Amino acid sequence: MAKSGIYVGLDIGTSSVKVVVAEYVDNQMNIIGVGNAKSEGINRGIVVDIEKTVNAIQRAVKQAEEKAGIQIRSVSVGLPANLLEVENCQGMIAVNSESKEITEEDVKNVASAAMVRSVPPERQIVAIIPQEFTVDGFEGIKDPRGMIGVRLEMFGLIYTGPKTIVHNVKKCVEKAGLIIDEVIITPLALTETILSDGEKDFGTIVMDLGGGQTTVAVMHDKQLKFTDVNQEGGEFVTKDISTVLNTSFNNAEALKINYGDAYPERTSAAEDFPVDVIGKDEPIKVDERYLSEIIEARMEQIFNKAKDVLDDIEAFELPGGVVLTGGAASLPGVVDLAQEIFDTTVKLYVPNHMGLRNPVFTNVISLVDYAANLGDVYRAANAAVTGEKLTKTVKSVVKEAPVKETPKQEEPKDAPVYQDVDDESKQDNESITDKVKGFFSNIFD
Repeated sequence: MAKSGIYVGLDIGTSSVKVVVAEYVDNQMNIIGVGNAKSEGINRGIVVDIEKTVNAIQRAVKQAEEKAGIQIRSVSVGLPANLLEVENCQGMIAVNSESKEITEEDVKNVASAAMVRSVPPERQIVAIIPQEFTVDGFEGIKDPRGMIGVRLEMFGLIYTGPKTIVHNVKKCVEKAGLIIDEVIITPLALTETILSDGEKDFGTIVMDLGGGQTTVAVMHDKQLKFTDVNQEGGEFVTKDISTVLNTSFNNAEALKINYGDAYPERTSAAEDFPVDVIGKDEPIKVDERYLSEIIEARMEQIFNKAKDVLDDIEAFELPGGVVLTGGAASLPGVVDLAQEIFDTTVKLYVPNHMGLRNPVFTNVISLVDYAANLGDVYRAANAAVTGEKLTKTVKSVVKEAPVKETPKQEEPKDAPVYQDVDDESKQDNESITDKVKGFFSNIFD
């Protein structure tokens, strides 16, 4: 069944808080509202001031409401990959019903069985992703609901994260007056959304160059297998320019945007521009090559740190190469520099939506698309994580709030959104080299 309805994504980033409202009609995404507010309570992707973060969320939501012409009630919020861990899981139960027909409750129960494990007190399970089910020994089942069986098994992946990060994100959203529909792991949504089926299957590295941090995610065999966060991002480039040239942060940001290039070979020492320097009455002249060398030094450090981590798991052996996205990825020369350092195929992902053709919006768009594609089996399994009661697949995402012509006009009632998304069947991989077949075996020993 084609997905339809309105979905709202919320991305709480270091540089800005972004909100996207998208309407789906016959599987086609149409973005009808966008909000973008400067973050003041976030440092390196982590909430450090709840009140300031709440204010930023409210400003971004208000912008999106005005553009979309609706009143936003609930959102799908992204969770950063800081200290995220991925584990295999397996659970088995006996089917309870007298008819032995497998229900959503059975899916929830087998997910609960798979979650029985020792989790440190400072961590919590964020999500569980069912990969396949086995019914009475019959393997490879994607959706067991409605089948007859005595024994149900589930194999999947469990994602755990720090309680502090999860709690603070939820607290900020709730204090902003919003209901959380889904808490989505941002790199999971990112890899699922921007990669092709072949890239997901054979393996690809996705690098999100944000303002306050750089997140590396590796997708292989259509599963998010690995994440890592480096606490450096685009704002560090701006700080370096500010420090070296002795100019204000705002001036440094303008220089980066207007004249910056991460690959000095593309620039000229003959081209210069004025820079206002603190303590001097007159601007000084700085050439493009010098500015590019400042930018290159930081970007090279970010890429080398990522390379060290990815070399440890032999990720560059995957044929998909590297996909760059995020606000800092839009800086000219970044792809050239990354290709030189990683010695593999590197490409830039830019969203293809009118008015949002900038990598800075990739995360929030991916959150919306991921939420819209969540299937009933996923929701049933994750009810074991959230503790929610299982009901029919109905989501009240937004309440229509058109401009009132008269004070007496009544507001329309909530319109539920029905979702029924078919899970894609996983294709067998028959042509991967032996080296790729053994990929990540060391992670899940």
